[in-house]
Amino acid sequence: MSTHRIAVVVGSLRRDSLNRQLANGLARLAPADFAFTHVEIGDLPLYDQDDDANQSAPVKRLKAEIQAASGLLFVTPEYNRSMPGVLKNAIDQASRPYGQSAWTGKPAGVIGISVGVIGTALAQQHLRNVLAYLDVPVLGQPEAFIHAHAGLFEADGSIGAASKTFLQGWMDKYVAWVKSHAG
Repeated sequence: MSTHRIAVVVGSLRRDSLNRQLANGLARLAPADFAFTHVEIGDLPLYDQDDDANQSAPVKRLKAEIQAASGLLFVTPEYNRSMPGVLKNAIDQASRPYGQSAWTGKPAGVIGISVGVIGTALAQQHLRNVLAYLDVPVLGQPEAFIHAHAGLFEADGSIGAASKTFLQGWMDKYVAWVKSHAG
């Protein structure tokens, strides 16, 4: 059985991030032939085109982790009606220098959680626009704008009963999406 290696990019650096919890809970819903690895984005320098010819070690590590993955999972909060700057910086770093993007062709899922009632709808839309430019095929349906609520997560970090059916359905579609793009 071959393993589908998924690079998980969480758009929040906060230790107790709801989006990190969601990413971990979703990974538990995936089949055994999927392995999820969180990629570190908090140590990346701010993108500067002057550094393209001599990228830092954290940027090289990020690009290698993305290139080694068979799929991507973006789990992002929404800051000021868009994606967080740390996430955009990671995307920019791994897409440069021009023509050497690590993201190209990697099938992706986009999801997020927020305490706000619209979840992360606008952040996800902005992220989808950027990923489309980078030639990242993104799962279109179902969309999932998760509103944080009591009982969403069990004490062990798994997805709670009230949300499990919906999120299992999302994960099943994501798994099929990644497999449909497998080389």
